[in-house]
Amino acid sequence: MLLLALARLRDDTEIRRTFDMTIVPVNGSTRKAFNWINGSQCQEGHLKESIDPATYSVIGHYPDGGTEAAKLAVAAASKAFRETLWAHDHELRARVLDQLACAFERNRGRLLEILSLENGKVKAEAAFELDMVASKLRYSAATALVEGGRAMTPKPGSISLILRQPMGVAAVIAPWNSPVILTIRSLAPALAAGCTTVIKLPAQVAQTASVMAEIMAEAEDLPNGVINLFFESGPEGSAYLVDSPEVPVVSFTGSTRTGRAISSTGARYLKRFGMELGGKTPMIVFDDADLDAALPVLEKALTVFSGQFCMTGSRLLVQNGKYEAVRDGLAERLRNVKVGPAADPSSDMGPLIDRANVERIDGVVEAAIAAGAKVVERGGPIKVGPFANGAFFRPALLEVSDNSLAIVQEETFGPVLTIQRFADEAEAIQLANDNEYGLSASIWTRDVDRSLRVAQTLEAGSVWINDWAKVYDGTEEGGFKQSGLGRLNGLAALDDFIEHKHIALKPGLTQRLPKPTQKEE
Repeated sequence: MLLLALARLRDDTEIRRTFDMTIVPVNGSTRKAFNWINGSQCQEGHLKESIDPATYSVIGHYPDGGTEAAKLAVAAASKAFRETLWAHDHELRARVLDQLACAFERNRGRLLEILSLENGKVKAEAAFELDMVASKLRYSAATALVEGGRAMTPKPGSISLILRQPMGVAAVIAPWNSPVILTIRSLAPALAAGCTTVIKLPAQVAQTASVMAEIMAEAEDLPNGVINLFFESGPEGSAYLVDSPEVPVVSFTGSTRTGRAISSTGARYLKRFGMELGGKTPMIVFDDADLDAALPVLEKALTVFSGQFCMTGSRLLVQNGKYEAVRDGLAERLRNVKVGPAADPSSDMGPLIDRANVERIDGVVEAAIAAGAKVVERGGPIKVGPFANGAFFRPALLEVSDNSLAIVQEETFGPVLTIQRFADEAEAIQLANDNEYGLSASIWTRDVDRSLRVAQTLEAGSVWINDWAKVYDGTEEGGFKQSGLGRLNGLAALDDFIEHKHIALKPGLTQRLPKPTQKEE
């Protein structure tokens, strides 16, 4: 069951590295990616092809190591946790995190190119992803320096120390949709806490992952084995991480179905799980909303990363008085979205990750129409012309009145938006909360009091007022209900990777001599 679920995955200074990791050309034109384990390149595994989703041309090859790569990575991380100063040296951790931030800044251009090529993001959106990396690493560097326990005197003559200690090896299982920032978002607090790490990424972004490893290798004070990285096309490596008793904590970003499955497996060892899972973000537009400000943001909420984003604004709820204006205005904007490859600077939205997802999402739209959804803008696969060979999908807008439809209730993970009416504030809240997900929501109104009333009532971990997808390094992020466990970003991000230890001492009290009287003096 675990393997089946994972197959659906969105899918001390004494030790220094002595190598220079490079991407080696294959046949003079394509790249060869490497796993990065214990500070060394690893290429064991059957070579498979990396694809440009815009053209479906081969851009490189990668070794598909799976379980063997996972075993080597866990062994290296376990050894580093036991034998280096990483878990004990706050200053080392802060220094390395800052070195990592500098390395990502130095290599921004080359990482931008491979992310756009392999992941399909248009350049502006790839840059948006990469420009969040350095600040997250530096925020975690600061938390590494201030992280500590506390002391107290619970009773006279007693002293208690509360230590916050790293749990050990942390697995970071990140998806393909935003592989760089979603890896760093979990990796940075794990490192700050003192954990050693194993990163697993999907094969769809093997070339990007390999460049990330090369960049991280530039951190000169990073002990070998503290960060290990591998990728795979199947679920076996992830299954090993989840099932291994040497990995006490797993930070997972992916689907709710997979999250449930790995939680069940990890329960055998009472593992600590931090999870950001699926979402079905409601965007609530009241009659007093500023549509000139709202419509461009509502469009981007659907099309950023081609809708392959856990916070994609995929449910639009509009009050009766503005319904037609929003529906027609947004339909026009979506109709004019220029879908194209990242290589074209005029493209508004890139391809999906692969053709299989194009077919899946088109099937979701067809099923929704058959179930009663009305087409406002059909969108769909591009089947003719120069882009027919790529994984392109035009954005779709569907009008619905039944909140129980699968298209409303289930995460689509693509550029498909539903729109439905509501009469008043109470109905808007009822419709928005009538869903198993609770990752995020957006409210559009000029009424400050109403925005705060509604925001407090919505069952969502992040709520934006007259905006969308505002996430900061210092603010916690995570989901209610079936959208996750724990929090990433902010100080709470450390909690997934920390154990508390109580050390009790009873030194007693010093016997004090009575203060001499004046006569005794």
